[in-house]
Amino acid sequence: MIHADWILTNAIVLTMDDEFNLYEPGAVVVSGDSILAVGRQEEIQNAYQAENLLDCQGKILMPGLINAHTHVPMTLLRGLADDLRLDVWLMGYMMPVEREFVSPEFVRLGTKLACAESIRTGVTTFVDMYYFEHDIAEATAEAGLRAICSQTVLKFPTPDAASYEESLAAAEDFIKIWKDHPLIVPSVAPHAPYTCTDEIFFACTQLAQKYDVPLHTHIAETSNEVENIRKEFGMPVVPYVRKRGIFDAKVIAAHCVHIDEGEMRTIKNAGAGVAHNPSSNLKLASGFANVTRMLELGLNVGIGTDGPASNNDLDMIEEIRLASMIAKCVSGDPTALPARQTLAMATSMGAKAIHLDHLIGSLVVGKRADMILIGIDELHNSPNFKHNPDGIYAQVIYAAKSTDVSDVMVNGRWLMRDRDLLTLDERQLILEARSYAKEIDAFLIKRERSVLSKLIAIGGAMEEESFEVQSKVRINNPDAIIKALEKEAIDVEYTRHYREYDTYFFFEDESEGRLRYREDEFINREGKVTQVRSRLTLVGVSSEDTFEHDVVLSRSRYYAPATHSLRFYREYFAPVREIDIEKNRLRFKIQYKGTDFYINIDTLINPDLGHFLEVKSRTWGREDAIRKSNTIQELIEYLGASSEMAETQDYIEIVQAYFSSR
Repeated sequence: MIHADWILTNAIVLTMDDEFNLYEPGAVVVSGDSILAVGRQEEIQNAYQAENLLDCQGKILMPGLINAHTHVPMTLLRGLADDLRLDVWLMGYMMPVEREFVSPEFVRLGTKLACAESIRTGVTTFVDMYYFEHDIAEATAEAGLRAICSQTVLKFPTPDAASYEESLAAAEDFIKIWKDHPLIVPSVAPHAPYTCTDEIFFACTQLAQKYDVPLHTHIAETSNEVENIRKEFGMPVVPYVRKRGIFDAKVIAAHCVHIDEGEMRTIKNAGAGVAHNPSSNLKLASGFANVTRMLELGLNVGIGTDGPASNNDLDMIEEIRLASMIAKCVSGDPTALPARQTLAMATSMGAKAIHLDHLIGSLVVGKRADMILIGIDELHNSPNFKHNPDGIYAQVIYAAKSTDVSDVMVNGRWLMRDRDLLTLDERQLILEARSYAKEIDAFLIKRERSVLSKLIAIGGAMEEESFEVQSKVRINNPDAIIKALEKEAIDVEYTRHYREYDTYFFFEDESEGRLRYREDEFINREGKVTQVRSRLTLVGVSSEDTFEHDVVLSRSRYYAPATHSLRFYREYFAPVREIDIEKNRLRFKIQYKGTDFYINIDTLINPDLGHFLEVKSRTWGREDAIRKSNTIQELIEYLGASSEMAETQDYIEIVQAYFSSR
């Protein structure tokens, strides 16, 4: 007799091996962290003995489920901002909150919550992508789960790095520390094509190759991502990232919703794995990945929950059922993605997709003892039919619930027995999570009350406190003003030509001011657009003071680069109304009597309100403002315009008055 640590008997053993061997009644023998034997119960009992015996009471004994893509600390952000588009959800809410709250302590708590939830749903391995991965790895190992932990790298500052160079250095240090750990596989994660530069992709690939670890990234999750890559680079997403070299590494490609057959073949030929995330893609309206065709072409496709902030749970039993249902509905074929194949995606094929099939994914001698027990005698899963050998797979996919998972073993160690968690105190974790939720609620409530706070939250706002004096007058002949700028007393430092498209957002609380989204087209001497720049400007509703001849002193605006689309800002700031203005602008920076001024010669095109001369100068004190206001009056007259025709209103106010009079 061969001695072992555990013998599990009286089970329906789904091995999920290449032949889909099934044993009923079956038994599995565990020695240390690995599987020593699998087979028919009678044969096992005749050949092996162990100190520990477990009667599985007719339950299904199968490999643990593999969550092929998630962001586990985001359990603490579950339900934070729902029913939003992906870009608004990510850039407008997740990233600002993460910048404020994510810390080593935050990710440890979020990871422990996720581990408890994962164990209860039968997950024994997950693939994570987040920040402070060293702390995530420690918390995961303490809980006893297996994971690929991927250190995020992107072009923006992150909670754990001020630059992508810091993120890369952190990723390398993390990989060195955790390489060859029995439970944790370290990895590097260039976040996505729209958040990474060429340099980031190349550097991450080199790092993954150097240490022979996976490279984990998002690919073609939304149609907008694909459209933007095509527009900017003239190719689909998969060829784009292939040219950046990532397929030289062991890639785990999350989502792949919007890829064509040629891109699927590229992924297959590169030996990369795909992580299909049905719930998240549905909730964010990202679309339906053509998983059926991927499988027909021979791709290794796993199933993931994505992060619990976009799902909103880590329930893999629910996820595998949804994956099968969606494939049938989208294809119009009820035979698409049958139960046995779906379960393979969550076990043996999922292991191949994440490059760990040599260790996990099936109950095979020599592989790690990562196993779960699922009861099938509950009301919702009764009765049990035996005429079809594949019926047992259908029971798991179409009828089982996460609450049917009773026992979980990872690496030969029990993490849950009879639904009792052995390595985590879930009640304490829930209490600690509530405390974080109160802090995040307070942060968001305060932010949502202020347009400025929302502007600052998405990054890039400049909050300098300064003032400018300005005046504008209607003119009939712009050419005469341009000619006057050649006068001896005026020194022109530079000239610019713009076409400006402004969208003004107005808010219910008028004291919040107006937010302007501006797109500047830079026009060269040949009349061609050479550059486009977008900016946000938060403008106060009133001037600070008015001097003689309607020279206005106004508070300097708050500026931020507009790195997202107008549609993004419309949904993020939720204005109560909008007004669009289009104008042609000739700008001159000049010196007049030792003082810098900006001269704008503007033609309002939409609405058609004619020509204006606008003169501006920065000021830092009241006496200086008075002096400059007198000089502005003088300069207007010197240029041949009449200061008596000055306008006290900004263009948006002139346009509003125009529309009101119609």
